[in-house]
Amino acid sequence: MSENPTPAAKAVLDYLCSKRGHMVSLLQNMTESESPSDVPGTQAGIREIIATEFERLKFIVHRIPGHTSGGMLHARPAERVTGRRSQLLLGHYDTVWPVGTLSEMPFEHADDVVRGPGVYDMKGGIAQALLAIEALQHFDVEPEVRPHVFLNSDEEIGSRESRRYIESLAPHMDRVFVLEPSLGPAGKLKTARKGIGRFTVTVSGEAAHAGLDPGAGASAILELSHVIQTLFSLNDFDKGVTVNVGTIDGGLRPNVVAPSSKAVVDVRVASQEDAARVERAIMKLQPSTAGTSLKVEGGFGRPAMERTPANRQLWRLACRLGDELGLQLEEGLAGGGSDGNFTSLHTATLDGLGAVGDGAHARHEHLRLGRTIEHAALLTLLLMAPPIDASERPS
Repeated sequence: MSENPTPAAKAVLDYLCSKRGHMVSLLQNMTESESPSDVPGTQAGIREIIATEFERLKFIVHRIPGHTSGGMLHARPAERVTGRRSQLLLGHYDTVWPVGTLSEMPFEHADDVVRGPGVYDMKGGIAQALLAIEALQHFDVEPEVRPHVFLNSDEEIGSRESRRYIESLAPHMDRVFVLEPSLGPAGKLKTARKGIGRFTVTVSGEAAHAGLDPGAGASAILELSHVIQTLFSLNDFDKGVTVNVGTIDGGLRPNVVAPSSKAVVDVRVASQEDAARVERAIMKLQPSTAGTSLKVEGGFGRPAMERTPANRQLWRLACRLGDELGLQLEEGLAGGGSDGNFTSLHTATLDGLGAVGDGAHARHEHLRLGRTIEHAALLTLLLMAPPIDASERPS
């Protein structure tokens, strides 16, 4: 590729529309390679499909082995250019769907709709990345900011193994484009995501016969009921703070004062400030029932992705380029997390650039080809953009 003038937005969109059939073929190959997060042995097939595509585009592909996951993939341009900044396309090739889902939820393409397990979340986004790189090469454009691609296979289960790779790459990137699906059928980009915490509260009490000597016992269930009310009082919907006791467990049998109980708590926050405040409140919980004690474990696994100055700069760039494509972009806050939550702490991050459709993790999962190709065109233009203002990057 050479440093040729940036092609017109319409030319980029027209070219990608001409690749519609190729996109459907890519989607079918990836979707029919089932890749549930919790079965690492299934991941080799989908990773090899993707690696082969990037190698066809003359990228150097590093296949990173996993110990607890199916591994990762890092693709970069073959030629190194000293002093040139890099940008990262970030995504995952694992899905929530178990092996065998295809038998009852097969890949289907009819008119503008493509259906199948994982096609929306987020194999569609991977197809977009491949088409965007192919478009750069078609127009013989060498971006001023060199594109890297990092894909993992454990995003749906918390990115426990891949997180350290993502956090080591992010500080060296001018910006990160997250290939997660857009927010809802309207195709909104995700400019903020909630941070996610998981806590376990274990209560220890004292067993006793509930009929013969109840006063000798200390009910862990009674204490847990007080704890649960305290936890729910931490909710602040106006500030985007949600604290949900999702599961509880405890006791031995109806005629025994419960010696133990446990609650698992999901916490979502819109800011790091609220994350720190809520975590302190949970970790400082104290028992109010005589004879009981509490043990609180857990924390925030994903930080909040906030609308930082750098992230806002990237959003404004997307809006300007969207205008060139005739797109009226909208933004939204996602209650769920992604790997963009990690990168946003280190560099400008824009999420939800992937497929447009609906039904993530649901039986009606699908994407809209026309709108998804428009997002691929937007991604291509973003890759061609100059570096962001260094003064607005996170310090």
